[in-house]
Amino acid sequence: MTSINARIIARLMTGLVCLVSLGAQLGFDVDASEQHKLTLLSEGNELPLLNNRFRIDHDVDKITLLFFRRPGSPAVVLVRPDGSKLYAPHALNDEQLQWHDERGYDLIELRNPMPGPWQVVGQILHESRIMVLGDISLEVDTLPPLLFRGEIIKLTGRVLNDGEQVEVGHFHEVINLQVDFVSTNNNEFTNFGAGTEHVADFKDDGRGFDERPGDAIFTGEFRLDFAPGQWRPEIALTTPLIQRKVVQEPVVVKEPPLTYELIKGESGADHELVFRLDPELVKTESVLLQGRIFYPNNDEQAFSLPSSALAERRLKISNYERGRYEVEVEMFATNINGREFMANLPNHDFVITRPIEKAVKTSAAMSASIPSLRSGLPSVNTAAGVQDQLQSRTQGEGLENTFENALLVALGNLVILLFGGVLIRIFVLKKPLMSGANLLFWRKKQQSQLSASQANFDKNGSKSDKSGEILNLSMSDD
Repeated sequence: MTSINARIIARLMTGLVCLVSLGAQLGFDVDASEQHKLTLLSEGNELPLLNNRFRIDHDVDKITLLFFRRPGSPAVVLVRPDGSKLYAPHALNDEQLQWHDERGYDLIELRNPMPGPWQVVGQILHESRIMVLGDISLEVDTLPPLLFRGEIIKLTGRVLNDGEQVEVGHFHEVINLQVDFVSTNNNEFTNFGAGTEHVADFKDDGRGFDERPGDAIFTGEFRLDFAPGQWRPEIALTTPLIQRKVVQEPVVVKEPPLTYELIKGESGADHELVFRLDPELVKTESVLLQGRIFYPNNDEQAFSLPSSALAERRLKISNYERGRYEVEVEMFATNINGREFMANLPNHDFVITRPIEKAVKTSAAMSASIPSLRSGLPSVNTAAGVQDQLQSRTQGEGLENTFENALLVALGNLVILLFGGVLIRIFVLKKPLMSGANLLFWRKKQQSQLSASQANFDKNGSKSDKSGEILNLSMSDD
């Protein structure tokens, strides 16, 4: 078989595939056996390139082409059957052309294309094929009706092209799967008027929870980190030219099925955090709790509470010092519908403002020092009086300490300002420390010298030759 015959057969096959795809979209019936043969020849909606050429039939009204090229290379150039060329910038002024070029591919949509053989020019990958995008659809796992705030959801979505899974390795670079939760604005729930919460973006890149890259199956996880209430899940498939969206039935997100109660330790005893489970939402015997405790001194402690039929779980927390304590909790359980779930619950924190042990010792010392003047009163009144006196004395000591500290700070600042002013005057401005006294002494000395000079002038009638002046020795005309 010559190369010319091979080209003719390839073009005929390509044209037949385009016609079959168009007929399926327009609703025409195609014989199943013939369509199966064409599918085997063309591998679905993928057309192999023959010397970078392909053919568009005259009955095609719209076609979407996807070309994979070398990453970073320029956009491809399409050559019409009449020899004219189409470039990516032409899409700005041509309503019949939409062109989206990225780093490694070109996504092109042609309306009313010129029938005949076309050619593509560019650094197209050798294993690349022309992918004719037909009826793109999205299949997504249905979310359960009962969810909890903080729960981690694993979701899988599949992208289909004309009902078949896409198996082109570079196709994952074109599409993106995003997950949103839209409030139903039901005034019976707390999320009324909350709007839309964007929770995740999935990529078919084989990272994270995605099993294989480029298989058009998106697998990922996200955390329900928003307000409880009634929400409507919306999963959208976005490409530069094609958008698909799956809107599921509303789901209810509830608060985590447990509450906290803190019992503070006394006399240096450990604190105790009590977890109370809700048996109406979760099976208590299936609950496992684990997490970490963050102490005020930046220490961390991991903990784990095993499963039990009891609805209460208790956690010991060391009573280190005053400050902020924070507890991070993860739950593994089964809800009342029999679905297993995992949730990262909101952190629980509490603050110890004063050491419990020190306060107890001070109270005991004050009780022993107060005279027993009210021995006839009941013990309850005596204890109340001791507590009142302890509080009043503590407040008085606090006020005195505050006033003394403020006074010391003010005096210290005043001394620093005075000392700094003296140093600036002496070393920077070059002025004496006691400028007023020196100036008065200098003035008195100058006045005494002036008086003495005047007296000497009056006595001699002229200035003395000792003054250094030149005498007038000129003779008169007589």
